[in-house]
Amino acid sequence: MSETGTCPRGSLKIYLGYAAGVGKTFQMLEEARSAKQRGVDIVIGYIEPHARPDTIAQALGLESIPCRAIEYRDRYFSEMDSDAVLRRKPQIAVVDELAHTNIPGSQRTKRWEDVQILLDAGIEVWTTMNVQHIESLNDQIWQITGIRVQETVPDWVVRQAAEIVAIDVTPEALLNRLKRGAIYKPEVVQKALSGFFKGANLVALRELTLRQAAHEVDHRQTAFDETTGFPVPRIANTRPDNQPDDQTQERILIHITAAASTAMLIRRGRRVADYLHADCIALVVQKRTPSERQRKESAVIEKHLRFARSLRIETRVIESDDSAEAVVEFARRNQITQIFVAHSRKRFSKLFLRGNLAESIVRRANDLQVTVVADRTRRQAF
Repeated sequence: MSETGTCPRGSLKIYLGYAAGVGKTFQMLEEARSAKQRGVDIVIGYIEPHARPDTIAQALGLESIPCRAIEYRDRYFSEMDSDAVLRRKPQIAVVDELAHTNIPGSQRTKRWEDVQILLDAGIEVWTTMNVQHIESLNDQIWQITGIRVQETVPDWVVRQAAEIVAIDVTPEALLNRLKRGAIYKPEVVQKALSGFFKGANLVALRELTLRQAAHEVDHRQTAFDETTGFPVPRIANTRPDNQPDDQTQERILIHITAAASTAMLIRRGRRVADYLHADCIALVVQKRTPSERQRKESAVIEKHLRFARSLRIETRVIESDDSAEAVVEFARRNQITQIFVAHSRKRFSKLFLRGNLAESIVRRANDLQVTVVADRTRRQAF
């Protein structure tokens, strides 16, 4: 107990992979069994073995907290019973699939939110996730695989981890597991091979996982995190990626509009800010007397603002009839070093008549770095 009488917050350990079947849950359970043999009070809060015999065997002998059955559309689904885990109050809780979306009717929407409750109660949590579920990588994953991942975990949740264990297996070995039916049922193997499990996808995702793990090491430069007091994480099975510190204090500004590409812009800005250890601000410029079209866009802009806040980006809303001038003036007044704006996809005729906002910002901000992010929206949705 701390001096204030509250429990110290539990630490988070993430087993990070790049695809289903690399062995995240198996490795987590193997280490849980070892911990139990050492006398550690460890329980299974939730696991998803996917009917894999090896994974099921690893769970044998470990105490498991019964799941909560939730009825939804005349069916019953099993979800982690967070309250039961809290009542049991183990030293460590094993919780599979951090990015999982809970069934409607659950206490919380996402499993990572359940995990936060356990951590707040002083329980250490071991969990699993794949690199494609990291929110700021969503657009990059889409470009690699052609698949828009719907279940994501905010980057700030990943950064809470005291330890990240990268579970590494070669794409060739993973494909062998898939073909012999060790990952999915035989009837869906061919679909997986022609979709997400294409060799090129796996190579790119594996490289991205190793880079992400190395980035997490770089992100923790000191022996203890200033916010949580957690020790520097151990990254298993990854390559070092030591880069010199950037001595310049960077501040990034993301210009938010109603454009569909704004979500991509927010992710890109957040990602760059994390790499540079920079402050990050999202800015909306509203017209003093908005048109009917702009009033209709307000709900979309508010959605983008909520998304930015969910990534722990500071948001600001100002009024001006000249958006480009307002963005640049705000940037100079707030010591911004980089401005992120989206490239317009409007037809040339519209650009000629109305002007291009991104180009206007670039012309005015000749003393600042402006990053114009292209909208690479795919024509086909997956």
